[in-house]
Amino acid sequence: IFRETLSKRGVRVLTGLGKYFRQIDKKKNGFLSQAALKEALKVFYLEMPEGDFESLWLILDDSKSDKVDYGEFIHAIFGEMNEYRKAFVRKAYRKLDFNKTGSVPMVDVRKCYCAK
Repeated sequence: IFRETLSKRGVRVLTGLGKYFRQIDKKKNGFLSQAALKEALKVFYLEMPEGDFESLWLILDDSKSDKVDYGEFIHAIFGEMNEYRKAFVRKAYRKLDFNKTGSVPMVDVRKCYCAK
């Protein structure tokens, strides 16, 4: 039900959640506590019964670390990318990683991309 609700509300809610997560992540480590996730869902009107939230938390926190990262949240909600999108991402990454180092520093991203 949560996945359906989120998909109906669209990308704006998802990107808004991402921005909100970054704002409340005081340690800047990419992880959220159970209370922080619950509050974020409330802010975006994605509240659910306590039992459903507990089930969602168990899925997201499969490592039992009492925290979850934003990437895991997205993966749990949207699943794997299809092959077309994976190929597109690989192609873009190869273009950005022109030195073939396996990582792309922000300075290289800025050379190839302008958000204006």
